[in-house]
Amino acid sequence: MEASSSQSPAQRQRRKEARPAEMIAAALELFVEKGFAATRMDAIAARAGVVKGTLYLYFDSKETLFREAIQRTLTPILKDLAQMIDTFEGSSADLLRALLNAWWRLIGSTTLGGLPKLMISESRNFPELATYYVETVILPGRDLLRRSLQRGVASGEFRTIDIETSIDVLIAPVIMLVVWRYSLGACTTDARMSDPQTYLAVLLDLNLAGLLKRP
Repeated sequence: MEASSSQSPAQRQRRKEARPAEMIAAALELFVEKGFAATRMDAIAARAGVVKGTLYLYFDSKETLFREAIQRTLTPILKDLAQMIDTFEGSSADLLRALLNAWWRLIGSTTLGGLPKLMISESRNFPELATYYVETVILPGRDLLRRSLQRGVASGEFRTIDIETSIDVLIAPVIMLVVWRYSLGACTTDARMSDPQTYLAVLLDLNLAGLLKRP
């Protein structure tokens, strides 16, 4: 609902400042639930508790709303993860473990975890948004893994590997996990991916077995 006229000026100001974040949260939920094409601006406004005219005061289109959602949610997280790599003092194996766990806590287990499935299903229909997502999310995410792997190779902890292909091998099962959760996982009682923490731990153990340099 719109802010009540009985609110103080300070309360109304705080409400106004909170609106963009509320609209973005509503949009992300609907994009993940219904798909980008099927989500209407009036549905986003209703989910956010505002009239459609208010939504258009902040965002002139769904495309603008999507881009702003990425900038306000995923971009800060990716920057924080990059800073974590800069300051991490443990082994590179521990760094990969910390990176994967942080990704799950901040992205995979939240509504943001539904974006890979969304982009896979909608990319052909909205190529400009797909390109934006690749440049803003995928490439910075790959760089996080690249830096972590290069760190391990440089220190001698990891054996010499094909870095770029290793990034693909690490990312693919993670994408499968979130795609499953937002597609077939919602329609089956199959428990193989119902415990993401165990899934991610096994994934990392298997990959580290191939990465670590052996005597």
